[in-house]
Amino acid sequence: MNKKLRWGVLSTANIGLKKVLPAMQQGEYTSIVAIASRNLSKAQEAATALAIPKAYGSYEELLADPDVDAIYNPLPNQLHVPWTIKAAEAGKHILCEKPLSLTVAEAKTLLDVRARTGVKIGEAFMIRSHPQWLRLRELLDQGRIGELRSVLGYFSYYNVDPANIRNQVSCGGGALFDIGCYLIQASRIGFAKEPTRVVACIDRDPNLRIDRLTSAIIEFPGGQAVFTCSTQMVPYQRVHFLGTRGRIEIEIPFNAPNDRPLRLFIDEGGDLFGAGITTETFPVCDQYTLQGDAFSKAVMDGKEVPAPLEEAIKNMAVIEALFHSAESRQWEIPQNEVAGAYR
Repeated sequence: MNKKLRWGVLSTANIGLKKVLPAMQQGEYTSIVAIASRNLSKAQEAATALAIPKAYGSYEELLADPDVDAIYNPLPNQLHVPWTIKAAEAGKHILCEKPLSLTVAEAKTLLDVRARTGVKIGEAFMIRSHPQWLRLRELLDQGRIGELRSVLGYFSYYNVDPANIRNQVSCGGGALFDIGCYLIQASRIGFAKEPTRVVACIDRDPNLRIDRLTSAIIEFPGGQAVFTCSTQMVPYQRVHFLGTRGRIEIEIPFNAPNDRPLRLFIDEGGDLFGAGITTETFPVCDQYTLQGDAFSKAVMDGKEVPAPLEEAIKNMAVIEALFHSAESRQWEIPQNEVAGAYR
């Protein structure tokens, strides 16, 4: 096996060109060797800008390249599963952007594909590789705030551009798919268990028809998570973990910057003015570099990737149950039965 895993990229999506690929190129175990677009000139332009050796005018050509070991799939949401299947059948490992699928049933089809092809399939929840989230898990395991009882989260931005795929129903747009998935992930990381039932309230844009404001309650054994996400609200993000003896707050939980340190607050005193708060600071790092290296090293070492397929299915089960709840106006039970547990 090469010292670095050789990656190919499907599409010239902005998240890849602006954030993920430049970060992965800094990795110890990752090498971006090819990029593809349905438009060859776009692929060539991206390859030149990022010094990527090969550019292809079709995804099929890239998948046929024997010098590509793994695929990064940042395609629109409705194309995640179809092209993940094609990549797996071409013998490539796949890191797919979140959400991995649009339904639980669709995600579960990948279980057979993975078993048949032997490749690794992971969902690109970069937060699982960031030191502040790894530290959160340590603090919770140590009982630093007692028993976790509540997770409170907010994630929002403002975007009403109808041409943006995040505002298109056919592309799996809307707040819950795009950013609510992070808040669900945060609550599942915190409780380290699967929810027993969920309830949601959704407000849809009358013209775009996507969910522009979604609020949810997620019940876990031993506690509850409550969150609000929106694509038409002031940009903001924050997550709080409240226990029987203290509280942990992640200041910038999801869009962690790569040019400044991050802070996590531990409140063990319960003083409303913050006298009992301890601040932990994390050195500058790029969570996309860490994500790429963690996935690459897992493949090279024959170990499990940070957010494997089972994880993606369980997260999708909560998303799907929340959509059902908004329609039924009742509590719904996530259909998250899948072999394998992950924390």
